[in-house]
Amino acid sequence: MKIGILCYPTYGGSGIVATELGMSLANKGYEVHFISSALPARLDITNPNIFFHKVNVQTYPLFQYQPYDIALSSMIYRVVNLYKLDLLHAHYAIPYAYAAFTAKQMLKEDNNDIPLVTTLHGTDITLVGQHPSYKHAVEFSINQSDAITSVSESLKKDTLQFFRIKKEIQVITNFIDNTEFEDLNECQRTQFASADEKILIHVSNLRPVKRVEEVLQIFKNVEKKVKSKLIIIGEGPEMEKVNQFLEENPELISKIRLLGKVNDLYRILRLSDVFLLPSEQESFGLAALEAMAANTPVISSNAGGIPEVNIQGETGFLAEIGNVEAMSNYTIKLLSNDELLAQMKINAKEQAIKFDLKNILPIYEEMYKTTIANFKKEPAKA
Repeated sequence: MKIGILCYPTYGGSGIVATELGMSLANKGYEVHFISSALPARLDITNPNIFFHKVNVQTYPLFQYQPYDIALSSMIYRVVNLYKLDLLHAHYAIPYAYAAFTAKQMLKEDNNDIPLVTTLHGTDITLVGQHPSYKHAVEFSINQSDAITSVSESLKKDTLQFFRIKKEIQVITNFIDNTEFEDLNECQRTQFASADEKILIHVSNLRPVKRVEEVLQIFKNVEKKVKSKLIIIGEGPEMEKVNQFLEENPELISKIRLLGKVNDLYRILRLSDVFLLPSEQESFGLAALEAMAANTPVISSNAGGIPEVNIQGETGFLAEIGNVEAMSNYTIKLLSNDELLAQMKINAKEQAIKFDLKNILPIYEEMYKTTIANFKKEPAKA
């Protein structure tokens, strides 16, 4: 099977999932073609079954905004024709599902066509997709897909609520490769905290939706009761608020480590005691799942699909969005009880195993095969 994957090249959740899925398929012998504006961050281009096709946008003074969607559609059309792909998989509705539909119309002019799978990841539905400038185009491109998947039941529900979807949406959750957390060179806790201190961690792109100010306030409340340190990993627009918090709370400067983007994320997660995720919106909570795979329990909001990953009282604790007091109290409760903390670390790992790649990949494979078979059965559309 020859599969074209359309995705963002960044470290965001949709790009990570698309890249990991594609590499896993390539490892099983499938020919996988990535089409994107840049080489995806985690892509192993040395795999002989992986091909990368960069979308080039010509710069003309006439255009205030360069026509990326047109260039993307043209590249999809070219790759499908040159490499005789069997299926396209668009990760994120905007612009990939829309551009893929346009490419399919061009292919039909050559008496060619190809099935399209669209995976909905989150803000393409809950934020961007609902904007009046995009809503109808998003709704149209989703309905023109031959198969639709979403990464959580919560996102499926939101999609059906916000859009008039005419086809079934199959939930195929995000996943984690638990083998990546084995045989890691251990970081020394002493690099970040003393023996009598607990370690709290937050990982995100520091956008407003991640509510990093609440991460800081939770830590401030916790540190009054439990000796601890906070590690923040990631870069983004809310970093200025982090710096402002440190200016206003100079006594905490020595207790908060800002690491930016790191290559050793999993090693650092492994030595952490609690992962903080007070997000306003999470379609799934991939960051929480990565923490759990590292035996780290999660204190989170109950936004979106997070409750499908973080189980209340088992793998961590959840609270209403914005309830800093509850999340602070839960964290203090967990870090003050070593027996409870140890059990939740075990529970977190067991939960992560349920979402292991080996369990999810066969679902994608079966969905691809079914989609191709159904597509071939359908009468040609005028």
